[in-house]
Amino acid sequence: MSAFRRSAATLSRLANEGTLADQISHHLRANRVGVGPAERRSWEASLGVLSQDLLDAGLADVEVLVEYSLPLTSKRADAVLAGTHPVTGGDSYIVVELKQWSATTSFDGSDELFAVPQMAAPQLHPGIQVSRYCQYLTDFVGALDHDPGALCGVAYLHNAADDQVQDLLRLAQTEQSRLFTSQRRGRFLDFLRGLLSPASGARAADRLLDSAVRPSRQLLTHASRELTDRSQFVLLDEQQVAYELVLNAVRHARAANRKTAVVIEGGPGSGKSVIALSVMAELARQGRTVIHATGSRSFTETLRRYAAKGSTRTKNLFKYFNSFMVAEANGIDVLLCDEAHRVRETSANRFTRREVRERSRPQLDELMTAAHVPVFLLDEHQIVRPGETGSAEAIVAFARATGLDVQQVRLEGQFRCGGSLEYERWVLGLLGLDGAEQFVWTGDGLFELTTAESPVIMEMELAQSVEQGWSGRIAAGYRWPWSDPSPEGKIPPDVVIGDWARPWNLKSDRAVGDAPGSAFWATDPRGFGQVGCVYTAQGFEYDWSGVIIGPDLVARDGQLVTRREHSKDPALRSRKTLSDDDADQLIRNTYKVLLTRGMRGTTVHSTDPETREHLAALIRPVVELARQFEPLAPGVYRQAPGESRATRPGDASMADPG
Repeated sequence: MSAFRRSAATLSRLANEGTLADQISHHLRANRVGVGPAERRSWEASLGVLSQDLLDAGLADVEVLVEYSLPLTSKRADAVLAGTHPVTGGDSYIVVELKQWSATTSFDGSDELFAVPQMAAPQLHPGIQVSRYCQYLTDFVGALDHDPGALCGVAYLHNAADDQVQDLLRLAQTEQSRLFTSQRRGRFLDFLRGLLSPASGARAADRLLDSAVRPSRQLLTHASRELTDRSQFVLLDEQQVAYELVLNAVRHARAANRKTAVVIEGGPGSGKSVIALSVMAELARQGRTVIHATGSRSFTETLRRYAAKGSTRTKNLFKYFNSFMVAEANGIDVLLCDEAHRVRETSANRFTRREVRERSRPQLDELMTAAHVPVFLLDEHQIVRPGETGSAEAIVAFARATGLDVQQVRLEGQFRCGGSLEYERWVLGLLGLDGAEQFVWTGDGLFELTTAESPVIMEMELAQSVEQGWSGRIAAGYRWPWSDPSPEGKIPPDVVIGDWARPWNLKSDRAVGDAPGSAFWATDPRGFGQVGCVYTAQGFEYDWSGVIIGPDLVARDGQLVTRREHSKDPALRSRKTLSDDDADQLIRNTYKVLLTRGMRGTTVHSTDPETREHLAALIRPVVELARQFEPLAPGVYRQAPGESRATRPGDASMADPG
């Protein structure tokens, strides 16, 4: 963990000399953290006040940890005060959230959100903010595991009087959410004296900064209750083998002082994520330290919402692959890398400064270093972006090159697509993956595959199923531009095919009108109104799937060929950074992902006439969907008399069990 560390006396001297902001900036930049003008102004305005208050309280030797980084996140607390308790003599820590607000009012009557002058967006109550920081640190910092009471939290509004922030004062305060204003400065000094003695806080600061980073026993007990309440977590055959291999590797890792990487391969719907969550629940029950990570924003945010059941504490166990750039080596027992085909060459991205990129390590190195047992769950045919390097071969080779033992499991089952292995084989043959050859789909009684002559007919059929309680979505290849909503909140209908036009799913996680945020397009019922892309569909499933194949994948002379120039994905269009062969593979993988989201059936439409004929020849008997609808006007249809395909609704699924 990192922080700019000085005693209160030294901090006050630097503030008076006018060099404090420069020194903090230098420290953060050395630790790969960018610094903006607003941060410098806040340090200059607030840290001098805090350090002077500490001196006036007689606490000149208390250690102040400025911009203290919360482990495994990009978040930082303004300051943590480290010292000894005046009564117990034990370590005592105070997380301080410094606010320069001079006035604020409740936002739309909320007790948690507040409007602050000169700030466009509503702000979280600072007492709630600091209490969440305290809870997070208690959950992940080993030094606090046995004595969570050693940590308190306070929000200090040193520019505000009580009557200017009355709405803030309505919130009941706890030991981790105290709030003081300038008018209550005397009480603030008494609060500090009640928790910190005049003695040096150096050793307490040492213990906090040097502490292991790992989930606490309290957090794991809480997570175990949340995660084990899932009756659908029933593992079969190779799934149970993979589960036992991970637990066995954990048992032997510390005893034999040997690291083991477990690589679990399986196609869509083979149960990879069910294995990951089952392992997570069992290890949490045992009190082992375990974290789940993915490279997908949509998948991680959905797991935080549904697998963690909205629990703020449990959702902190779900991270991203780039959360481990500075993680402690072997700080946790198990790191579950789900959707590991999305592992990238490096955690650095286009927003990372050049000097940071030059010092970055391979992302695989970061992930394997972080845990005694790193577990990688992947499907190589779901690599859909340049820079994604999560193949089984690459992971195994890297693990062995760094001295790790390796265990591998291949999952052969199919729990999506109606459990139809025949359909998965048909998709591989259609796309020319794994050396599979095309063959005619005649149906196997498990999964329904049809073609649609137009997106109008596709949408009509799916809408009928959705009305009857099934889940359904339309997704497409990245063939059309992807626009931002207008300032008025209107979403442009970018996906245009003839007279039919629909918007893409949103780019951001914030809902706009009736459209859910991008991370929840696949799981929120309101997602049916937009066309999903591979990045929001990957990792999820729904009962009925509509797939629109654009001109980036067309049939010519009896085979599907890719045309990268018809893709609107900037990452695929540049031949300087991506070869034609690599682009071809990524486009085929994209459609493999889209074609394997349906639980009960998939309807396919191509924008290319020759490709529509090719698909019709490969799907027999073809269901003539057009006959199920009668035209009322151009682009307007009603269902013709007859029985629909859906007879009883099923449950929409939280996330891909594979």
